[in-house]
Amino acid sequence: MRIDVVSIFPEYLAPLELSLIGKARQDGILDLRVHDLRAFTTDRHRTVDDTPYGGGAGMVMKPEPWAQALESIAADRPEGSGRPVLIVPSPAGERFTQALAYELAEQEHLAFACGRYEGIDERVIEWSREHFDVRPVSLGDYVLNGGEVAVLAMVEAIGRLLPGVVGNPESLVEESHSDGLLEYPVYTKPSVWREREVPAVLLSGNHGRIAQWRRHEQFRRTAERRPDLLEAFDAGKLPRADRTELQDLGYDVVNGRLRRRPGAEGTPQD
Repeated sequence: MRIDVVSIFPEYLAPLELSLIGKARQDGILDLRVHDLRAFTTDRHRTVDDTPYGGGAGMVMKPEPWAQALESIAADRPEGSGRPVLIVPSPAGERFTQALAYELAEQEHLAFACGRYEGIDERVIEWSREHFDVRPVSLGDYVLNGGEVAVLAMVEAIGRLLPGVVGNPESLVEESHSDGLLEYPVYTKPSVWREREVPAVLLSGNHGRIAQWRRHEQFRRTAERRPDLLEAFDAGKLPRADRTELQDLGYDVVNGRLRRRPGAEGTPQD
């Protein structure tokens, strides 16, 4: 996969040289290139921003340096590849999810535009659609100083899904959000630590019971921390043991979906 990142702070992306993503770059699995937006300016002050039309606080990123940078990336796309996907981190974008990470991991070429200040001139986004499939994407319902933090998170989430990046592919299947639920709790040696014991079922050697316990812990944790995920969970083919566990948590299966019983004992409260 080819990834291009444009930023006025290219050094902010240095952590992408570390850990699994850094190794994927060294191994040739991930071709990641970081570009300094100021290199595409034409004035001696390397200006990338100006005051907003209509007034208001802050500055807006100028369109021409962005056009020059993005044209350079589009012209240098891998031979035979389709249109690159341009991801614009923005609190006004679609929510970044594990499902979206899997979708983007199927692409051959991604580009990221790291905005700063009050954002990028909107005409850049409109113009970019001539050369890219544009996806404004948000990490969550909050505002960051720039897109670099979001890019670090998204590149790691996407990159680790590429074949050969994570040593044991099975670990990707068991993670939080891979099946719409949060991950179960994990433990390691010693079996007793500061008077706290590892759940006995994990020491039993009964893999069927362990799998069921982990599944039920996923339900419990998700009900406590992210009940919204349970409302979207496909429960149509759950076995009886799972349905019983969910009923104990205050949920019933209705038309293949989980519905929380109002006032059910032990049910997480809003």
